[in-house]
Amino acid sequence: MFYLGCPVHSLTIFKAMIKKSPIALAAFLVALGTASISVLPATAQAQAPTQTAEEKEKAKKEVIRTEWSKPYIEIQKLIGEKQYQAAAEKVAALDASEKKTDYEIFVLNRTRAAIASGTGDNVALAKSFEALIGSEFLSPEEKFRFMEGMAGTFYTLKQYADSQVWTKRYLAANPSNTMMQDLLVQNYYLADDFANALKEVKAQIASDEQAGKVPDEKRLRLLHGAATKLKDIDSSTQALELLVKYHATKEYWADLMYRLIGKQGFSDRLRLDWYRLMLANDNLEDDTQYMEMAEIALLAGLPLEAKVVVDAAYKAGYFGKGKNMAKHKPLQDKANKQAADDAKTLDAGETAAKAAKTGLAMTNMGYNFVTYGQYDRGIALIEAGLAKGGLKYPEEAKLHLGVAYHKAGNKAKAAEVLKTVQGNDGAVELARYWTYMK
Repeated sequence: MFYLGCPVHSLTIFKAMIKKSPIALAAFLVALGTASISVLPATAQAQAPTQTAEEKEKAKKEVIRTEWSKPYIEIQKLIGEKQYQAAAEKVAALDASEKKTDYEIFVLNRTRAAIASGTGDNVALAKSFEALIGSEFLSPEEKFRFMEGMAGTFYTLKQYADSQVWTKRYLAANPSNTMMQDLLVQNYYLADDFANALKEVKAQIASDEQAGKVPDEKRLRLLHGAATKLKDIDSSTQALELLVKYHATKEYWADLMYRLIGKQGFSDRLRLDWYRLMLANDNLEDDTQYMEMAEIALLAGLPLEAKVVVDAAYKAGYFGKGKNMAKHKPLQDKANKQAADDAKTLDAGETAAKAAKTGLAMTNMGYNFVTYGQYDRGIALIEAGLAKGGLKYPEEAKLHLGVAYHKAGNKAKAAEVLKTVQGNDGAVELARYWTYMK
């Protein structure tokens, strides 16, 4: 069997995702590509083609002094040659100038960012970027791109606290960006702040569902991983349910189903119902499970269901071999004989069930008809049995009615009935899980 109990959000997974995103380190370096700036005298700015008033006003501000031209060209050359220390010294000399314009300060910060990027000085890089983002010379789109770059860079470097700072700054201005939302959760998770990771990803998933959007599988796995780390059984079970609901796989189903049967309070009376759902999602994994399911079905007076289970075991290759092989053929013969006998007495069985004092026999006989594919007849009998009353376990009967509607292909009615199942013995979960079946 498969269990999702181990952490599922490895750094490898995150790196693979981040490389495909706008916040990859490569994209961040592209954002820095504009760090090389041509230094033009004010007269050259005045000779520009026809501009709008807004463009003219901006052009007036984006001017640096002519005397900066030569040293700045030298700085650009040094950066191109990766002589970062020499470039930094010339930047410091320019920074010492008095009466620098806002744009000159912006240019210096952008140049420092380029140098810091080249030397891997993330402290200096962050300081430069903070100054750039606070300036008037970057458009909102450029500011977002720079924030993404910083968040992604620190994440790649495993500096999760720093990545959090930039991710939160980005989200404060653009809260709907799903990539950055996910990055925030990943930063919390990889910084071992599982409580905040759980809180954030729950909010994201709730928002997705409220908007009628299918939650991303990675988000649901993050929910499961954080909950597992915190030993929050309810939240990790919620994650498994949502994974089965929206991104069902055989493995997710197995993890969820084994968790259910191991849950405190699960009634052994519902074991056959548990097996039914396990068979439906292809998770019976050895001959002993098929044998037990068939034997329980025989005890429940459902020989055709037992026959179907035995036939499935042979078809799947679980029967006819192994240490229990001697038990397989006798079980098959028993199921075949009882099914053949039962088929001859269906009408008499229905008559007897209707004559009983309580509705129990009617609900049982009704599900028997369902195993024969006589859905309308079976559904009508179960409903009549519920209406007659006197049932010791009415919720179980409602579960069977919902399953009957599901098998009949009426998924909407099945969901309607299954939602009415109550209790704490496992019937509620089984009913809900049937609604996840396609």
